[in-house]
Amino acid sequence: MTRVAIVTGGTRGIGGAISVALKDLGYTVIANYAGNAEKAKAFTDATGIPAYAWDVGDHQACLDGCAQVAADHGPIDVVVNNAGITRDGVLHRMSFEDWNEVMRINLGGCFNMAKATFPGMRERKWGRIVNIGSINGQSGQYGQVNYAAAKSGIHGFTKALAQEGAKFGVTVNTIAPGYIDTDMVAAVPPAVLEKIVAKIPVGRLGHAEEIARGVAFLCSEDAGFVTGSTMSINGGQHMY
Repeated sequence: MTRVAIVTGGTRGIGGAISVALKDLGYTVIANYAGNAEKAKAFTDATGIPAYAWDVGDHQACLDGCAQVAADHGPIDVVVNNAGITRDGVLHRMSFEDWNEVMRINLGGCFNMAKATFPGMRERKWGRIVNIGSINGQSGQYGQVNYAAAKSGIHGFTKALAQEGAKFGVTVNTIAPGYIDTDMVAAVPPAVLEKIVAKIPVGRLGHAEEIARGVAFLCSEDAGFVTGSTMSINGGQHMY
């Protein structure tokens, strides 16, 4: 039976590359998205990967969305928690809303999706959860106390849930990307981007497909002995 995988934030950027990589691995892939229906439709038209809309920061929406995916495609075996947002600003100017929204989606989304899918994986004695962290969750970043805290929290979430899933054949791991050539990074002013690249030992930004290949391995049968781990894919910028 073909395994079913959900990738949150799975229609663009790193998420889109992950969705395609898992499809190439032979999985039935569903790409979750939050709001841009036009781009989601374009992604589905280009790849054949169906896209389902719900807010990963909404607990009930995750339960309902995953139940619908399971009804349409079968039990969910793989979850990639990729969806995330930024609301940058130094602490003394950051609103509670900016703090809370980043935590709600980036970290809360991991909890919500796990609550919707982990019990079934546990019962079936097989599952893969891959959470997308960040280099900034490992090293911190000026003006990102919300984002860095949420991403750092993902690393702790991963290690704790990995211990719960291990004896049931469910692995839980994190990928921590460095700076990748996505739309988010492209929005950085050129002078700032130049300084960022200068700090990356390999001398370039990463590619979304490089993150996707790491995710594909962790979601495969071959990765059954890897759990509670963080795979840093950052060109050597932060060695942790």
